[in-house]
Amino acid sequence: MKKRIVLVFIVLFLSSFGIYAQNQTTEPVQEPMVPYRLYKTTNNWIFIQLETATGKMWQIQYSVQDDKRGGLVLNDKNLAEDKEVVVGRFTLYPTRNMWTFILLDQISGSSWQVQWSFDKKNRFVTPIY
Repeated sequence: MKKRIVLVFIVLFLSSFGIYAQNQTTEPVQEPMVPYRLYKTTNNWIFIQLETATGKMWQIQYSVQDDKRGGLVLNDKNLAEDKEVVVGRFTLYPTRNMWTFILLDQISGSSWQVQWSFDKKNRFVTPIY
């Protein structure tokens, strides 16, 4: 009887790992030296698309409803304007604030605060000095 109870606990314990593993989603591997990258936000429907050579960014929203799908400009200025254009130059880092990322020029060390939002007046990219 004790062996049967122990066996039941072992089976339940091991099967819980399988259920846990099925609930985990695998992030696609993103190559750092590509012209464009997508970054997840904590909002299920929003990504940030980054042009890695210039620092240009778009807020990308997907949806099952056509009228809610699309992209919004976060930054249309070439942040490497006076510098060498290098694919992979810029990258984004999330912060603990769901609306904010840090954009880093990995060559010069310059950085910007990136704020995404549904409201245009709350979307901005500003240098961090």
